[in-house]
Amino acid sequence: MKERPLFIKIFSNLTFWVLIAIIAGALLGNYAPTTAVKMEGIGKTFIDIIKLFIAPIIFLTIVLGISGMGNLKKAGRIGIKALVYFEIVTTIALIIGIVVANITQPGKIDKDNLQIQDASKYAKSTISDFDWIKFFSSNLTLQVLIVAIIVGVILNYSRHRQPVVNFLNKVSKIVFTGLKYVMYLAPLGAFGGMAFTVGKFGLHTLVPLAKLMGSVYLTMFLFIFFILGSILRFYKENIFSFLKLIKEELLLVLGTSSSEAALPSVMLKLEKMGCSKSVVGLVIPTGYSFNLDGTSIYLSMSIVFLAQLYNIHLSLSEILSIIGILMITSKGAAGVTGSGFIILASTLTAIHKIPIEGLAFLLGVDKFMSEARAITNLIGNGVATIIISKSEKEFINPPEL
Repeated sequence: MKERPLFIKIFSNLTFWVLIAIIAGALLGNYAPTTAVKMEGIGKTFIDIIKLFIAPIIFLTIVLGISGMGNLKKAGRIGIKALVYFEIVTTIALIIGIVVANITQPGKIDKDNLQIQDASKYAKSTISDFDWIKFFSSNLTLQVLIVAIIVGVILNYSRHRQPVVNFLNKVSKIVFTGLKYVMYLAPLGAFGGMAFTVGKFGLHTLVPLAKLMGSVYLTMFLFIFFILGSILRFYKENIFSFLKLIKEELLLVLGTSSSEAALPSVMLKLEKMGCSKSVVGLVIPTGYSFNLDGTSIYLSMSIVFLAQLYNIHLSLSEILSIIGILMITSKGAAGVTGSGFIILASTLTAIHKIPIEGLAFLLGVDKFMSEARAITNLIGNGVATIIISKSEKEFINPPEL
């Protein structure tokens, strides 16, 4: 078979078009902000369409995985192992965030020149204000996860298992085929998301807090390539190979600032990479709520940044208290709008030392750091899935990806 010319390969590559869309969105946002802000609907519509696939894909993946597992104790072991892994790695992320922030000192700047936005709605937040019941009741991913596990267990014992499994396999093929065609719209979603972000918040807002932005992105880089890379290397996998596999999803997250946009296709790629359906189905949805490495880094760095901004010294015991509080509260930073700032406000309230009003300095630049958080969260959950699959001997290297 004759190989296609290079230019045809490039122009037929979805990654290429997503990258072009991101650049076009940023240019439109910078030079025609009024028009760019109106592109928000395009980005939101794409994410809303992708969200329609998340619940059925999670449900089908988990039910088919558990029903074919045979040993239900294995499902429980995978779940417990995943939660332990999440806690260890997110704690490392919190510590790295604090260490790098103390080295780079992004808060050692003149706060008089910073733009101030309204942070009053977060000013009275406390830890008790974060409603965990509301978090679970509003988190569709967790709800689907629990229902799918129950259905999978029941199906595992049912004498009608095979006909149901055959039917669900057919439905699964239809759903993933639909997702394949929807992903062709990814450049539009990336364009709309990037145009809106740059158009509304403006690249000029980055200048005063460039040191904080640089520190956050540097820390995410170190965490991905040194911590997650080392964990993968221990299990004889390569972080660069994994990133190459999910490059389209990473660009999509960069454009839309949403890890949800890439969640379904990442699950599919992890299965193609060799992870078992049952592990992918259990780890990815759980990790989306409880394994937020990027968010953990951002939260810990933001607190140290504000302490430096107000020239407040944090003792070792206070730093340990911050890590302890964030170890618990950072697990609820997914699926609830504004929860990141609520968690920051509640942590600041708990340590009684840093003015909560300092959140006003973060609001303007927060959107530009959400891409780094979402990308790191996505990579972290992908790595977790590979590690759990490897440790459970549920990983089969395919002959060709």
